Amino acid sequence: MTDPHHLAADDWPALSGGTAGPAALRPLLEEVLAALSAGAQRRGGPIAAGRPAEAADRVRAALADATGPAALARLTELLAHGGADPADPACAAHLHCPPLAVAAAADLAVSALNPSQDSWDQAPAATALERELLAELAALVGFDPAGSAGVLTSGGTESNLMGLMLARDRRLGPDVELDGVPPGVRPRILASQAAHFSVQRAAALLGLGERAVRAVPVDRTLRMDPAALAEALAATAREGAVPVAVVATAGTTDTGAIDPLGPVADLASRYGAWLHVDAAYGGGALFSDRLSPLLAGVERADSVSLDWHKLGWQPAAAGVFLVRRAETYASLARRAVYLNPADDEEAGYPSLLGLSLRTTRRPDAFKLAVTLRTLGRAGLGRMVDRCHELALAAAELVRAEPALELHCDPVLTTVVFRYLPTGTAGSAVDPAAADRINAELRRELLRTGRAVVGRTELPAPAHSSNAAGLVRLKLTLLNPRTTPSDLADLLAAVVRAGRRVEQSS
Repeated sequence: MTDPHHLAADDWPALSGGTAGPAALRPLLEEVLAALSAGAQRRGGPIAAGRPAEAADRVRAALADATGPAALARLTELLAHGGADPADPACAAHLHCPPLAVAAAADLAVSALNPSQDSWDQAPAATALERELLAELAALVGFDPAGSAGVLTSGGTESNLMGLMLARDRRLGPDVELDGVPPGVRPRILASQAAHFSVQRAAALLGLGERAVRAVPVDRTLRMDPAALAEALAATAREGAVPVAVVATAGTTDTGAIDPLGPVADLASRYGAWLHVDAAYGGGALFSDRLSPLLAGVERADSVSLDWHKLGWQPAAAGVFLVRRAETYASLARRAVYLNPADDEEAGYPSLLGLSLRTTRRPDAFKLAVTLRTLGRAGLGRMVDRCHELALAAAELVRAEPALELHCDPVLTTVVFRYLPTGTAGSAVDPAAADRINAELRRELLRTGRAVVGRTELPAPAHSSNAAGLVRLKLTLLNPRTTPSDLADLLAAVVRAGRRVEQSS
């Protein structure tokens, strides 16, 4: 048997970096591209037909079969065949965008070189590039680039955690001990009833407890009610509790609603609360001249989260966390002598370590920088506007179909509606039956591979004559190549699936 320690360098598997890396990658990329094409053709739609158990069986079979040099092509084809493809117009369930080809290509460069941004000497160019990009994004939000700070994150969940961590440290100090504090004076975080669940998760991770989060009522579009926030803050003051933070949502997951940021900022300031704006979805509106006024007031936030892997067409992850004032970042600063020794920084070698909750971190800023240089704000803005126009068109198609009921007008690119059982349009609906049929028709579309439609639960619209049911269907339109004809076909498929479910009941 050959002793592996005595193998020549060329006998080891090829690496993706170095001067030989591109040549080693080229034939493998051809394999990957061919397998992606074959898998997509086999799938033939937004998702492969079948049930979850069948998909799991295909994975087990492929893993058993894919060995040696054939593994890359075999498993890539499996991934493409068994994926939900957001580039298909009938794949419209989630905030799951089809990434731009140029962004995916840029991401390949990062994967090949594998820089890590926990020290300058692992990523000299990427370190400088992230700082430059964050200055541009700070200006886009309305912050002073020279006085702000930020970092690339894994997404809104991490960004929201960072915002609330800094809010806690500002109001309570990073070394606060919460054990034994009387319930009446415990910290409070105020967020709307439609805020992302990561707010509660962050409160738990920060030692504040999920019950520290107080839900503020919303209107039927899921937009925070400023009067209700004012009352909640007043109640917090009467209790002697500490209003650590107010979380405003700019783009709720279900309806895309944007909280009234100006009035919310006024109230947060009045009570000395940190204002965090979760703009993971709605931040994409900042690219659009038409829609950016919806985020008026975001520049008054103490911190903001943005996700460009939603309405920014980037491969995940492409989250951004920004603070308006760099000095508020102080409690996150860390020194690790093997990564960012003080004398290195004094000699001009910068470090991003104290800006992130993570240590090893890939330069996700690179694909964003490439995209912005390729398309510019105007190019991305046109894509945002197109998806908004598609949402408005889909809403009109829903209104024109008696078997469907629109929940509310679209704000960004999301359309929420439900299927009405036969014979109930304009009359009372059995809410349990409507919920069951809407839930089942969505699964019917998945089983047949016809469409990937989202699901949520909301009360009936105020103007509806139908009894309240909770289950709603959702289209999240993030593919600017979708056409009105595609939308008509998708909604027709929803109606047909609803009819089939009714007939089989």
